Amino acid sequence: MALSNVTGFPRIGRNRELKFATEGYWRGETSADQLAATAKAIRVENWKLMQDAGIDLIPSNDFSCYDQVLDTIALVGAVPERYGWSGGQVHLDTYFAMARGTQDVTAMEMTKWFDTNYHYIVPELGPDTRFSLSSSKPFDEHAEAMEEVGIDTVPVLIGPVSFLLLSKPAEGVSEHFDAVDLIEPLVEVYGEVIERLAEQGATWVQLDEPCFVEDRSEKELDALRLAYEELCKVHERPRLVVKTYFDHVGDAYGVLRDLPVEGVGLDFTGNVHGDELDPGVHEHGGRHNAEFIASQEGLDDQWLFAGIVDGRNVWINHLEHSLDALECLRTRTAQLVVWTGCSLLHTPIDLDAEPSGVDADLDQEVRSWMAFAVQKVGEVATLAKGLADGREAIADQLDANDRARDSRRDSERTRNAEVRARIESLDEEHDQRSSPFEERRRAQRSRIEIPDLFPATTIGSFPQTDEIRQTRAKVKRGEIDWQTYREAMQGEIEKVIRFQEDVGLDVLVHGEPERNDMVQYFGEQMEGYVFTENAWVQSYGSRYVRPPIIFGDVLRPSQMTVDWTSYAQSLADKPVKGMLTGPVTMLEWSFVRDDQPLAETCNQLALAIRDEVEDLEKSGVQIIQVDEPAIREGLPLRKDRWAEYLTWAVHSFRLATAVVKDETQIQTHMCYSDFGDILEHIQEMDADVTLIEAARSRMELLADWEKTGYRNDIGPGVYDIHSPRIPSTGEMVELLHEAARVLRPEQIWVNPDCGLKTRTWDEVEPSLRNMVDAAKQLREELVPAS
Repeated sequence: MALSNVTGFPRIGRNRELKFATEGYWRGETSADQLAATAKAIRVENWKLMQDAGIDLIPSNDFSCYDQVLDTIALVGAVPERYGWSGGQVHLDTYFAMARGTQDVTAMEMTKWFDTNYHYIVPELGPDTRFSLSSSKPFDEHAEAMEEVGIDTVPVLIGPVSFLLLSKPAEGVSEHFDAVDLIEPLVEVYGEVIERLAEQGATWVQLDEPCFVEDRSEKELDALRLAYEELCKVHERPRLVVKTYFDHVGDAYGVLRDLPVEGVGLDFTGNVHGDELDPGVHEHGGRHNAEFIASQEGLDDQWLFAGIVDGRNVWINHLEHSLDALECLRTRTAQLVVWTGCSLLHTPIDLDAEPSGVDADLDQEVRSWMAFAVQKVGEVATLAKGLADGREAIADQLDANDRARDSRRDSERTRNAEVRARIESLDEEHDQRSSPFEERRRAQRSRIEIPDLFPATTIGSFPQTDEIRQTRAKVKRGEIDWQTYREAMQGEIEKVIRFQEDVGLDVLVHGEPERNDMVQYFGEQMEGYVFTENAWVQSYGSRYVRPPIIFGDVLRPSQMTVDWTSYAQSLADKPVKGMLTGPVTMLEWSFVRDDQPLAETCNQLALAIRDEVEDLEKSGVQIIQVDEPAIREGLPLRKDRWAEYLTWAVHSFRLATAVVKDETQIQTHMCYSDFGDILEHIQEMDADVTLIEAARSRMELLADWEKTGYRNDIGPGVYDIHSPRIPSTGEMVELLHEAARVLRPEQIWVNPDCGLKTRTWDEVEPSLRNMVDAAKQLREELVPAS
């Protein structure tokens, strides 16, 4: 017997219905009831899709109006005091205030969900935190599925231990506070949730504990034991499955095996980008999990939920390979469930939604190599059927799968001899600047006219108005010609330049009106990429992206940004930065080919960016910003693989930037990750200026800078651009004082946390004026007028 299961499905809607309904609610144009109706329609459609595909165990409570960790914060009543919540059900406005902030209260911190580009809201806990059941969402959605579709779904919860491990100490709480000490009162609330779900008739409940694919202490492993021993004492409870994903479980395997739960979920898909590589080429988490099952005691008394279909890439499954693996696993457990290796949240919804035909961006050959969420649901059902009924029952699917895989393997489109020869010709000097930082800094300061202290700049993008987006859409549809489009974009650039001059920024940007996305824009001008029309993936809240797809060797045929940057500089006396996306971020924020090591693909991207850096410098650009917000995101979850990754990631950035002369300044930008444990590698990147997110976390990163030191210039962000609130000059001055306490004043730049693309002009204008005023105030304080 083999059952099928999907652990989570994209919640954005096929036409991004959730985005428009949510943003309408924020603007006051959509009521709470209308938002709820949109959300319900998406859930029902998802349930019916999985039901029609033949999935046996279908999830609920995988849906969220913003973020699943924020949902859990509301569920257990862990609402920070500043939101004025006095108990009872957490209201929708309180929920969104925690996510986005208001003019009166700051938002909660947001950071990356493990090594993905999804962002979650970070719980704020302390010794005085009191938990209580404060949301009916899991119960409502389980009941809704039964009423609307007739399905006894599997409610999905963030497990109690991972919830604590994903948290941070609340403001004013000692850094020595250990959230794991709250496990017992938290488990009491989880017990209430499980008991109530049982009363509603839930047969299974899924509890996700992804933190246990990271290195964990004995205390944390003990908390895992305690939590589920207590939860299994709930009277007449449903079956419990504890799932992990994204890597292998290491020392936690023995604990999971011995828990009194009915099911354990392990990820057998390999590393994040698939399991296509030959053994030994790249470390595979899935292979380790298989070895644990084979070499230690199997799960004789538990259901093994075997994650065999990768929920994080867009490539078809190797069905024969997966069946071999599943048949081997079945010898170690009597009860097997085939599932996606993680939630399908990280994939686009449906490949069939992409235009087809000779003029389609995604041509028939390449699309035959791919599977999006709907197709991956089909792969799960196919594998379960093949395992239960034999391979002859799925012979047609196996044959089609083999043909598609052979087509990809043999395609000449995936390899470029010119690119590969250039990679082979690289030597050690290609990633080295010609002089150390201090010499470069003197050369840059003598060339570039900026204040000696607290120069103010932005990260790059300015608001993308409806008019800008409509103009881009018109030129793509052929409704306007290129010259008309060019003139419109130049008009937007001039508007941004004049605004920045008026505000008083010291280093300007062109505002990026021509860019649809910081990765897609560049990928569209490179060989080796393909693109989609409707393949949206949630990044955070209502922010969705369409990651481009790297299927072959990467090459930059011609200049990508020089004309736009040169035009902007022609309008201004102050320096205008050239704006590029770095190779690691291009890699991490794309769906990447899985038939060669990631380091090889990243080197190809680095050379493409290097060529653009060189052309920008030749055009006279004095400052070039190469953004790497994803460099921490790509860090493997297991520390024994950190050194290998950081070596090639740092090398790729340096390869992309080391081509410039001393007097040309290289800046980079990083955001929304915990950078404290890789500061020495950020130093090794050797950017002249690093602009980094710090406002939402209230400069917490400075404690790490204080411990390790940092020699080059740095701009800790003072304006949280993921919130609609307008920060005052005073609070930004306060943040800069915090920075000046740890860093040398001459090191510090003043900037927002991130780009301004998603904000409105009504928010951006006063916020930047306050930011420039804060920079001026710090200069006056530290350099008194004579």
